[in-house]
Amino acid sequence: MKKSFKSMSVATLLLAGIIAVTACGKNSNENTSSPSQGASTTPLASKAAVTEKLYIPIICKGFQHQFWQAVKIGAEKAAAEFGAEISFEGPETEEQVDKQLEMLQVALGKKPSAIGFAALDSKASIPLLQQAKDSNIPIIAFDSGVDSDIPVTTASTDNKKAAALAADKMAELIGGKGEIAMIVHDQTSRTGVDRRDGFKQEIESKYPDITIVDLQYSGDPLKATDITKAILQAHPDLKGIFGSNEGAAIGVVNGVKEANMVGKITAIGFDSGKAQMDAIREGVLAGSITQNPIGIGYETVKAAVAAIKGETVEKNIDTGFYWYDKTNIDNAEIKAVLYE
Repeated sequence: MKKSFKSMSVATLLLAGIIAVTACGKNSNENTSSPSQGASTTPLASKAAVTEKLYIPIICKGFQHQFWQAVKIGAEKAAAEFGAEISFEGPETEEQVDKQLEMLQVALGKKPSAIGFAALDSKASIPLLQQAKDSNIPIIAFDSGVDSDIPVTTASTDNKKAAALAADKMAELIGGKGEIAMIVHDQTSRTGVDRRDGFKQEIESKYPDITIVDLQYSGDPLKATDITKAILQAHPDLKGIFGSNEGAAIGVVNGVKEANMVGKITAIGFDSGKAQMDAIREGVLAGSITQNPIGIGYETVKAAVAAIKGETVEKNIDTGFYWYDKTNIDNAEIKAVLYE
């Protein structure tokens, strides 16, 4: 017969309390762990973290571009597959570095199993990332790394190589000579720096008859539109413009249209999205580089789970990139990595 709580003796209650205290002490000791040593291994997670539901906040750069929605899809897919709980957040725009840092601070306060982080500023987040390391919370950088070896890994496109391919396509399309310009989304993130340098260095090292006459930073599509129109007015002999991300490319497309220069300027973009895809089909944009955003999200969560379990993770995870234009935009391989 089941006994009621009132029928339990004082001695029984005291014994139950002693057992509970002893068990808590035992669990506390088991949860004490220290970071593993060496560049090829990841921090060891506590036994409790491995057996309980894993919580992994994913902090992206913002939501002004459709790219991040595709990354989110990949992250959610991996979370379902590997039994993790994730949150996916970011500031409204990719210029809000301080707001992203606040989000990182809040995430740390929740004592997560690991954190996925796409830095808007490759240096500003390092003190907070150090706090995570000191707390044995693995950091998985994605899309855009930081100037530190704190992250266990970085899941991203090889942005220098991808931008170099865009430069080669530009050179091919303008006949290997002439004036071109660059509109880069920022100069603080690793993606902005690497795409700028990858494109610029490829042109300067391989194509002596091509001159980059202007390089400006856009921030958002509206600003990129105004910059494009100003560049076209200042350089009447311009042959091509490169926009280094979804927002910059959309700005280039809009600027070329508003300046009535469609067909007179070779415009090349980076990333995907409906606006770029439509511009390619219409002939306003000659082509673009697409990343694999779903793959970036998936690999970020997959690497986080592995790191939590103390498994070895590759220091860099290359998620790939592709050139697409009118000739291959409907190919199955390309359609799989495009997003609207």
